[in-house]
Amino acid sequence: MGIPDENIHPTATGNAAKTVAEHQAKQDLVFYSGWFCPFNQRVWISLEEKGIPYQYKEVNPYKKEKHFLDINPKGLVPAIEYQGKALYESLILCEFLEDAYPDYKPHLLPTDPFERAHARLWIDHTTKAIIPAWHRLLQGQTKEQQDAARQELYAAQGKLAQEVKGPYFAGEEFGLVDVANAPWVAREYILAEQRGYDSAQVGNGWSEYVERLATRESVGKTTSEEDKLQVIYDRYLRDEAQSEAAKAIRAGRVIP
Repeated sequence: MGIPDENIHPTATGNAAKTVAEHQAKQDLVFYSGWFCPFNQRVWISLEEKGIPYQYKEVNPYKKEKHFLDINPKGLVPAIEYQGKALYESLILCEFLEDAYPDYKPHLLPTDPFERAHARLWIDHTTKAIIPAWHRLLQGQTKEQQDAARQELYAAQGKLAQEVKGPYFAGEEFGLVDVANAPWVAREYILAEQRGYDSAQVGNGWSEYVERLATRESVGKTTSEEDKLQVIYDRYLRDEAQSEAAKAIRAGRVIP
């Protein structure tokens, strides 16, 4: 049996709640959000980094409104409405913000075509190697499962760490590779406390990179209180979570 729905806090808390309060006015861009979702946080970080005006709307994952399901048949956050038209999928939305708001800086993708493609390669590595290993370690129930996932995660993160120019992936400028990873590195304390994870084992300056991402202002402004997040992650630690990501990991499928 999973945790009853009422035990999950319905809205953002802490610094994230303050950010929500600042974005209630009507805007051309409406951000449909789930405060606890790391995929969702990517878009939220991008909005805050670029200073794009947006209206924040929280989506109750257990009672989705008809309008939200009409604009996003998947029923998943994040999603946006932009001038009455809808889009979803976190990384697609992050790139959309780059294209739709070219005058809002910083630019999260390089303007040079080669460097832009290079960034996309490592975003793809994050999607296909780092995040699945992260979730396998989180949900693994046996020592064997956890040991295998931990080593897989160290290896995947180590490959990315070798590419980090410092202080951020592309150098001085915070960019989309950093955004793609930030929500998970900000939650690494859960793996450290519950799954024997040690960022120092990754090497190549990963621990220092993680610290820079986790303490980035946009990350802090979009992160809720740890005790509220813990209620969510306790379900994953018992492998009882029913999110699409959790179900995909259990079934050995790609995270949707």
